[in-house]
Amino acid sequence: MMRYNIKAFAAVCGLMWGLILFVAAFLVWLREGRKPRKLELGRFYPGYNASPIGSIFGLMWGLVDGIIGGGMFAWMYNSLVKRTPQKLEVEIVE
Repeated sequence: MMRYNIKAFAAVCGLMWGLILFVAAFLVWLREGRKPRKLELGRFYPGYNASPIGSIFGLMWGLVDGIIGGGMFAWMYNSLVKRTPQKLEVEIVE
């Protein structure tokens, strides 16, 4: 089975989660009026709200959180793949 490159996987997860948080907060800010509004994820990410500055905080927190979470996921996946026995390919003859 294929193994993940832990650093690359963590970087991609961090970028994706950071961009998702950034875009989500910015879109809420544009659609719901241009005043800062507290978002539910602000409980977990201090400074994250629906404003341009809050979007940047979301980007930073998303990068950190995504890198940690993605790195842990890739490391666990690689550990499990290493322990899983390889399947034998069997050719079926009719």
